[in-house]
Amino acid sequence: MTVAAAFEALYGAVPDGVWAAPGRVNLIGEYTDFNDGFVLPLALPHTAVAAVSRRDDGVLRLHSADVDGGTVHLDVADLEPLSGGGWAAYPAGVVWALREAGHPVTGADVHLGSTVPTGAGLSSSAALEVVTALALNDLFGLGLSRPELARVAQHAENAFVGVPCGIMDQMASACARAGHALHLDTRDLAHRQVPFDPGSQGLRLLVVDTRVKHALGDGAYAERRAGCEAGARALGVRTLREVSAAHLPEALGRLSDETILRYVRHVVSDNARVERTVALLAAGDLRAVGPVLTEGHASLRDDLRVSCPELDLVVETANAAGALGARMTGGGFGGSVVVLVEDECAAAVAAAVESAFAGAGYAAPGVFPAVPAAGARRL
Repeated sequence: MTVAAAFEALYGAVPDGVWAAPGRVNLIGEYTDFNDGFVLPLALPHTAVAAVSRRDDGVLRLHSADVDGGTVHLDVADLEPLSGGGWAAYPAGVVWALREAGHPVTGADVHLGSTVPTGAGLSSSAALEVVTALALNDLFGLGLSRPELARVAQHAENAFVGVPCGIMDQMASACARAGHALHLDTRDLAHRQVPFDPGSQGLRLLVVDTRVKHALGDGAYAERRAGCEAGARALGVRTLREVSAAHLPEALGRLSDETILRYVRHVVSDNARVERTVALLAAGDLRAVGPVLTEGHASLRDDLRVSCPELDLVVETANAAGALGARMTGGGFGGSVVVLVEDECAAAVAAAVESAFAGAGYAAPGVFPAVPAAGARRL
């Protein structure tokens, strides 16, 4: 049953429209977005799809095809941050954020279905937020731009759900273009589309979902964000974006806290890795991006310490089996790995990872190609 048909069966009327917003995978630039840094995500074909109708009576009804339980009934005037609600907090938070910003959102009926894997570091929550924001923007004629919708979605996750995420996930979902990666400057949301077509060079970008579920609300993400902010204060800068790679050794010499030093080293070096990757893509040398990915994983593992045995096993096994490079992507502590590989080696690399997981007693990973897809849109 389509999302629209399910909406009609649920609510007894045809929806006003159907919208989609994708998950994303981040090629390079991790934990940089809340430091005003650079990121390079691309949208995935996996999407959250929402059938939505406008209401003018203050009632918000939410239903998900992917979660057991009935319809969630809420009053838009009574929405409160950090009040729980599970999956429904994401779309409800968007309604709250729009109303808090003064936009006249007076209720909606929403039915959602998503193919974005949850807990895999592929931004399933951002897809829910962005698809809701885009639908309400259209239905209520709010006139918000894509970056403005991304800001609303981020505010919903930060202030309503309680996850202190940066802006990358929502911008990727809202603004990505098929066949491109999104080179985003998170300081001012300046962004440009960078052509990214591994297949044209005989390559493939694989996503390996370890099936290890992470939860960014558990405090580890927030602790690293706080550590980065402490590092910026210690260095006398507003954010770590202001520390260049050339000045990194001098900056590290001024830090006495070993943990903060590691965090600073990761963020500054990963900003530089984004810029190196963009330059390599512009030069048509995608193969040279492989070692940059592996270098980035080592930084996430050793300096930021957000990896886990399953993620490390994917990277080590893939590289040993002939991949050009690999790294964990997303918030870490589980989730997914991106692997850059020659097309003719992709099956062998995937088989090697699956065999390694079986040998370690881990659940079988999910492996699929990352094909740069379109951002949020009305269907």
